[in-house]
Amino acid sequence: MSITAAMVSELRKKTGAGMMDCKKALSETGGNMDEAVDFLRKKGLSAAAKKSGRVAAEGAVAAISEGAIGALVEVNAETDFVAKNEAFQTFVSGVRDIVLTNDVNDIEQLKDLAYPGTGRTVAEELTHQIATIGENMSLRRLQRVDAGQGVVASYVHGAGKIGVLVELKTESADDRVVELGKQIAMHVAAAAPQYLDRDSVPASVVDKEKEIMRVKAIDSGKPENIVDKIIVGQINKYFGEVCLLEQAFVIDPDRKVSQVVEGLAKELGSAIQLNSFVRFQLGEGIEKKEDDFAAEVAALSK
Repeated sequence: MSITAAMVSELRKKTGAGMMDCKKALSETGGNMDEAVDFLRKKGLSAAAKKSGRVAAEGAVAAISEGAIGALVEVNAETDFVAKNEAFQTFVSGVRDIVLTNDVNDIEQLKDLAYPGTGRTVAEELTHQIATIGENMSLRRLQRVDAGQGVVASYVHGAGKIGVLVELKTESADDRVVELGKQIAMHVAAAAPQYLDRDSVPASVVDKEKEIMRVKAIDSGKPENIVDKIIVGQINKYFGEVCLLEQAFVIDPDRKVSQVVEGLAKELGSAIQLNSFVRFQLGEGIEKKEDDFAAEVAALSK
């Protein structure tokens, strides 16, 4: 039987499942609408699709590193309760490991990869988990770092609330480089730098900060002839707050991060370059739904 666009559309309205899944269900059932609905329900696709509109802002961030390669992922769920679920945690770890062992750069690439031990792709395993656990879940973002020659260190804070990767370029194989990488990753988790160094800060951002500083200085009554000097001092302070290499190292606040890296390089007699960092904080940028408990109670009482 020929499967028409109208049939696919009707099945989508009934189940909320994806277009290709609906087309496959109709093909498998010879165009029988009721059987196609059952087919999707058995596969867990209908149930998963109905949950897909719900906000998933909880979940977990996972990070891992081996030698010069590191992987960082964020997988979201609706509630913190499910985020602590063993099956969810296993899925997140599985996704993290897939990113580590595959040259994958975005979520769509990741979805097409095989999820080990299941015979399913990552996308299909996600759908399976949604149907099994009973909450909407999403693969939000990933980052894979390959230092080539050097070390990638990873750190996860707060049971998956924050994850960090730090890349150190070096020819040294000393264990102290790995340890420094881990310490800097912990620093990044705590200090939340926005940029690697002052050269990484966009000129538009610097100009905006300077303008704000200028207006504040003038409004506070500072003489025009010293405003520029004030701005120089304040912009340097700003760089010290937002640039990783210029931040005071949390483990040794008397030294900047750059000085700590330089100190170990001198000690080992080998150049070390802090090349990049990535920091994921769970749910950042996701607009969470605020439940109005009083309104819910009022609605139920009607």
